[in-house]
Amino acid sequence: MNDENLDSLERIQKAYGLSGRSEAVRASISAALADIREIEAMEGQVEGVLVIVRRNHDDPWMIRLQSKYETSIKTQLHSHLRDHKCLEVMVISCDAPELRGMLQDINSEGKADYVKFVRG
Repeated sequence: MNDENLDSLERIQKAYGLSGRSEAVRASISAALADIREIEAMEGQVEGVLVIVRRNHDDPWMIRLQSKYETSIKTQLHSHLRDHKCLEVMVISCDAPELRGMLQDINSEGKADYVKFVRG
C-alpha cells in the first residue's frame, strides 16, 4: 500500500472509531460489497442519476464512454471543478446489464475519484 492508501485507512479508522487498520480494511470491503450487491440485484429497466468526479479534464476517456453508452444517457451535465477535475452528472435509462457494463467500464479505467449511481 502506498502512503495515500495508508492515510485513507487512517481517516476511515478515525471517522468510524475503529481500533485498527484491519478493521478499517474490513469496513471498506463491506462498503464496496454493499455497492456491488445493490448493482447486481438490479433487474429489468433501470433509471436514475449517475454522478462521477473525474481527475483530468484533458483525458478523453469520458467522451469515449459517453459515445459508447449514448442511447442510455438521456441527459448529461459537465462542470469544471478545481485542480483540473470535472463533475459529470448523467440521467440514465437502460436495462440493468447495460448499466452494470457502464459502471464496470468506468471503474476499470481507474480515472474517477467518485462514482455513484442513485436509482430513481
